[in-house]
Amino acid sequence: MFLAIKRITQNPPPTKKRILEYSSMAAASTSSSSRLAFRHHQQLAPYSGSHPQTPGSVSFLSGSHSFSFKSLETTRRSQLSRISVTVKAESRSEEMQLDISLSPRVNAVKPSKTVAITDQATALAQAGVPVIRLAAGEPDFDTPAVIAEAGINAIQEGYTRYTPNAGALELRVAICQKLKEENGISYTPDQILVSNGAKQCIYQAMLAVCSPGDEVIIPAPFWVSYPEMARLADATPVILPTSISENFLLDPKLLESKLTGKSRLLILCSPSNPTGSVYSKKLLEEIARIVAKHPRLLVLSDEIYEHIIYAPATHVSFASLPGMWERTLTVNGFSKAFAMTGWRLGYIAGPKHFVAACNKIQSQLTSGASSISQKAGVAALGLGYAGGEAVSTMVKAFRERRDFLIKSFGEMEGVRMSEPQGAFYLFIDVSSYYGTEAEGFGKIEDSDSLCRYLLDEAQVALVPGVAFGDDSCIRISYAASLTTLQAAVERIKNALLPLKSAVPV
Repeated sequence: MFLAIKRITQNPPPTKKRILEYSSMAAASTSSSSRLAFRHHQQLAPYSGSHPQTPGSVSFLSGSHSFSFKSLETTRRSQLSRISVTVKAESRSEEMQLDISLSPRVNAVKPSKTVAITDQATALAQAGVPVIRLAAGEPDFDTPAVIAEAGINAIQEGYTRYTPNAGALELRVAICQKLKEENGISYTPDQILVSNGAKQCIYQAMLAVCSPGDEVIIPAPFWVSYPEMARLADATPVILPTSISENFLLDPKLLESKLTGKSRLLILCSPSNPTGSVYSKKLLEEIARIVAKHPRLLVLSDEIYEHIIYAPATHVSFASLPGMWERTLTVNGFSKAFAMTGWRLGYIAGPKHFVAACNKIQSQLTSGASSISQKAGVAALGLGYAGGEAVSTMVKAFRERRDFLIKSFGEMEGVRMSEPQGAFYLFIDVSSYYGTEAEGFGKIEDSDSLCRYLLDEAQVALVPGVAFGDDSCIRISYAASLTTLQAAVERIKNALLPLKSAVPV
């Protein structure tokens, strides 16, 4: 008996297998001439005969520091592909088809565009292309020394074993104290779950409270993962648009008009990624009054940027509002304010019934977070109110960078913006450039093509607004030094200059 593998396809014929090929070739004598080739071919082969959207290819080619950027994300193409495994015996012939289809929920999920662009820009930089990377939401500061030392001490003292699934009691007690003193919300340690980052907390919360067919209400612009997490939880994302003229804040009347019996979870992110908008206490109170009318509706309050906020704006935890503690899941973490992105540490706080459900899910997925990171987290919370001087120093730098970008882009024709009150992102409306022709590039039709043009022409990596649910804008992360931002702005200005004549003033 022997195995024979054959592939049945529709035109055009696919590659013989999944291939992820990365090659980088640099001239031996000079760093000014580099070439990067990135190929990503992947064939998804559903046995059911459906036609999923599957990734195509992305290519970068650079020579003498210039390159062609074909796509910010792998191109989607519809293609049927199925592998058949044929089993043949000496005395008879029979066929058995191997089903290599993927779960419908996986096929329905889009890859993170911010992660993809960041990885692509990093690959270009490693190949010698002088790309300025302003796509990632990652502080450029080192983790404060006191926090890093706590992690080092944890290793040296042998604190390297599993902690309880929910997190070390020492850390959960410190989180309870922080939430009470800084946010005005009271919890006990069994109402806290520590996870491998706030991202895991959010996903586990959706899995815990959403049933198939439930709706997750998401104001746009939104963090790219919210809708995809909802889909993975078999829930339906319901996107509510906001306006730049209203600082990208949710209109309570629109919210009220969209709520139904299927509405299960409302996501609020303040300060916001990608806009930097901050919800005032008055606006949150209006939203709370609407939420109170719907018994099934819970609120996930994503407060990961709470300490990165610029006066006179102030942060208000949704759970602190009258009647909202019982129906709010508060998510926070250490990545942004404490410059601890690689430590992977976040937490969720809420009524015990919901947190216990998240805890149960985590016990079967990852178990507890890193014991070393948790010791570092205790040290971070010990820095003082709102992170003390270490965090305030970083926030001061972020504000200086924000002010520079506001002034710089405010001087450009065809750019509209809302001044961010927190986080470290600028979300600018560049739709006036759509429809223009760029010599040697082609027509700029949307945020995706404009970002491709800026990467091609200016060698600055940004994220198209379409990834956040608003195609009129692009996101600029100012989690980079002021010197880097100054260079990026100069490049962007020079790249947009040839298009200026086509932009209405």
